[in-house]
Amino acid sequence: MREIILDTETTGLDPASGHRIVEIGCLELLNAIPTGQSFHVYLDPERDMPEEAFRVHGLSSEFLAGKPTFMQISAEFLAFVADARIVAHNAEFDLRFLNAELARLSAPPISLERVTDTLALARRKYPGASNSLDALCARYGIDASRRTKHGALLDAEILAEVYAELMGGRQATLGFATAAAARETATGLLLKKRPQPLATALTDGELREHESFIESLGPKALWRQYEVASLAQEAAEK
Repeated sequence: MREIILDTETTGLDPASGHRIVEIGCLELLNAIPTGQSFHVYLDPERDMPEEAFRVHGLSSEFLAGKPTFMQISAEFLAFVADARIVAHNAEFDLRFLNAELARLSAPPISLERVTDTLALARRKYPGASNSLDALCARYGIDASRRTKHGALLDAEILAEVYAELMGGRQATLGFATAAAARETATGLLLKKRPQPLATALTDGELREHESFIESLGPKALWRQYEVASLAQEAAEK
């Protein structure tokens, strides 16, 4: 499943009051694993930057002047997100701003049904506790020291780690370790044989072709590892 971890920075708290997005950061996950693909852009909000918002993210009007507008990057942003599920912390906030920007372009809104809110997940898991991004980082031992100010891409990177923990990240790590152990068993020890081997369905000609093919792969071919392991096990069973 493809998911997009998303975060935005804005000029204020309410798009209905004329506040706009000034930064978008996105990270791609495929089957819960970061792919290394990202989308990041600073935006000209086409308005002033209130002091209280500047104190949060440090993005000044001077820095944002000349940056693209949302309209100019909208096609690229929508192509990156495509039909993936969106993951955001306090997702309703980001979605209101994104849909306000899309409405200015007469574009369809992003449905809340395709959004996973990590704040809602955390509140269900830890009712009554602080579930801010910083609090979750502290709870899970995630290094958030880089987060001296809010930044959309940095917050998306941190949220990806938090999301993995909320979805059972330690169990997933165990699963990867188990898979690695299985690969080691297959290449080093060989899985247990059947008591009565099945008769081969290959003809003598096909077996000779296979042997010729293995020879062409060279001495480091993966098949050699199975071959050595099989001979070792046969010797041990005699």
